[in-house]
Amino acid sequence: MNSRSNAMARPPVKGVLIHYHEIALKGKNRGFFLKQLEANLLQATSDLDCGSLRRPAGRLFLEMREGTSWEVLRQRLSRVFGIANFAHAFMMAPNLELLAKLIEEEVSDRSFRSFRVAARRAFKTFPQTSQQINEMIGARVQRICGASVDLTNPDLTIYIELLPAEAFVYFEKLLGPGGLPVGTGGTLACLLSGGIDSPVAAYRMMKRGCRVVFVHFYSQPFADRTSQEKTIELARLLTRYQFASRLYLVPFGEIQQEVVSRVTGRLRVLVYRRLMLRIAEQIAQKEGAQALVTGESLGQVSSQTIENIAVIEQASTLPILRPLIGMDKDEITQQAQQIGSYDISVIPDQDCCSMFLPRQVATHTTHHEVEFVERPLDLDRLTAQGHAAAHSLELSFPG
Repeated sequence: MNSRSNAMARPPVKGVLIHYHEIALKGKNRGFFLKQLEANLLQATSDLDCGSLRRPAGRLFLEMREGTSWEVLRQRLSRVFGIANFAHAFMMAPNLELLAKLIEEEVSDRSFRSFRVAARRAFKTFPQTSQQINEMIGARVQRICGASVDLTNPDLTIYIELLPAEAFVYFEKLLGPGGLPVGTGGTLACLLSGGIDSPVAAYRMMKRGCRVVFVHFYSQPFADRTSQEKTIELARLLTRYQFASRLYLVPFGEIQQEVVSRVTGRLRVLVYRRLMLRIAEQIAQKEGAQALVTGESLGQVSSQTIENIAVIEQASTLPILRPLIGMDKDEITQQAQQIGSYDISVIPDQDCCSMFLPRQVATHTTHHEVEFVERPLDLDRLTAQGHAAAHSLELSFPG
């Protein structure tokens, strides 16, 4: 029996057909992005009973064994950045008669009144055109099920993809998260407050391929552990998107107390945030992070005017990325709900930004004003104190 006969004799293989989009535009660097996407897929499914991961032209195919849970696998793949869409699919030989028989078996157990066939030839060497395949398969399905053809709004779509060495059949296309694979965009340190905004900021940078180290400031000994516990849960949630995380917890209460004793009220919040950036920058440098990330949105609160943002960022020598800067609260909240962080973020707590809060916050501060009120503070000592007191947690997913 020749190799083509052997291929035709092999039974269909069940698995997940994975398409990527942005990676396909990377030209000569595509291999680097694909290698990272493959590594992330294997990590995301490491505790599931999956088979091998193959790389047919322009797509990926992850085999499923009998014990693989499709529901769990679907949830996992919906969080792997770099995936445009994916489908529970059959991989088999590119033989039209074998394809027709498989489709007949599959549709006979389904209930639908209308359908369409969407065949696509990735290479034009297949004898029949896409339209001829649609018509031939469609006629076979109609004979079995009696359903009508509806090209605009069918109950069921039968997808067929034909490559030179294999074909794929599936009946539902699921959206992936898009973006770029985590691990392709460098490392960032994100100030994670426990509120609604900063987890969304971290998520959006992960979607651009970055690994994120989390830094949380808490007001112990002047507040309870609620903000820490919330932040740990948020970091666990976000770790599902990058599979391994490090969370730094920085006690900030005593530093705040010293600021209160030496800085006039209107400028305290800006001094707090400049100190946070200085401490976070030291952690970032330790972690090899190339930039800091914050959840600031222009004009959302009084401390986030363009003047204050400019004054705050002058405390850092690293670039500061603000992925939410042009979003309003409704847009940020909607994305927080989408990724599952909202319900954790709205748990009441005493975060360090609300502790020792002055009655009024300056909205149009200059660099000269902040430098003047900072003069009584030993900034180097306070920065070193916060950095030395920080402790870290290692988080992983699955696990």
